[in-house]
Amino acid sequence: MSRVTITVAAVGSLLMFTWPLVIGAGANLTASIDQARLAQSIFIVLMPLMIVTVLVEFSSGQITARQLAVLGVLTALNAVVRLAGAGTSGIETAFFLIILGAYVFGAGFGFLLASGSILVSALISGGVGPWLPFQMMAAGLVGIGAALLPHPKYQWMTRALLVAYGIAAAFVYGALMTMWNWPFLAGTGTSVSYLAGAGLFENLRRFLSYELLTGGLVWDAGRALTTSVLLLLTAPALLATLNRAANRAGFETK
Repeated sequence: MSRVTITVAAVGSLLMFTWPLVIGAGANLTASIDQARLAQSIFIVLMPLMIVTVLVEFSSGQITARQLAVLGVLTALNAVVRLAGAGTSGIETAFFLIILGAYVFGAGFGFLLASGSILVSALISGGVGPWLPFQMMAAGLVGIGAALLPHPKYQWMTRALLVAYGIAAAFVYGALMTMWNWPFLAGTGTSVSYLAGAGLFENLRRFLSYELLTGGLVWDAGRALTTSVLLLLTAPALLATLNRAANRAGFETK
C-alpha cells in the first residue's frame, strides 16, 4: 500500500473533522460557517474518490484473491458485530476488530476494513445519514493509527499496547465526531460556542468545555471501556488467527 495514498487519506480525513480549528480565522461567525459548509461539501465529495484511490493502490500491489477474501470476510464480520452495539449508550463493538485487523494487516487494510464495515453495518441497520461519511473516515483513522503501533516481543506488552491504544482511539474518535459539527450545535454567544477568528488554544478550551457540558466524554468512556474489555478478552486468540490468515493469504506482516 502506497504510503503517499494513506497519508493523503489520513490528512484529508483530519481536515474534514478539524475545520473549526483551521478555517475562518479573522472572519466573522457567519462567514466561517459558510466556508466550513463548503469545506465539508468538498471533502464529502472527495471521500468516495479517496476510498477508490486506496483500492486502486491496494490492487496495484498485485493483491491476490485470498487477500481480497480476507478483507471481505472481516468487513462483513465486523459489520455484523457492530450491530450488537452501534454506539448505543456509548457501547461500541466494532473497534476491537478494526484495531486487531489493522495491527496485523497494515494501514491500507485497516483503513478499508474500518470504513467498509461501518458502511455495511449502516446499510444493514438503516443507520444511513449525514453522519455516516464522518463515521467511516474517523474509523478509518483508527485503523491507520493501529497499523503504526510497534510490535513488542512479549505477548503481555502487545496486549497492554493494544488496550491503551483502544482507549485513546475511543476518545479521539468521539472528539472528531463532535468537532466537525460543534459550531452548529453549540450555538452562538456562549462560553462553549465556536469563536471565529479566535486562537487555536481558545477554541480548544471552548471545545473541551462543550464536551464536558454535553456529556460527550462520558459517552466516549463507554466506548473506551467496551473496546478495552473486548481487546483483553480476544486479542491473544484473534492475533494468532489473523496472523495465520495473513501468512496464508500472502500478506507481509511485521
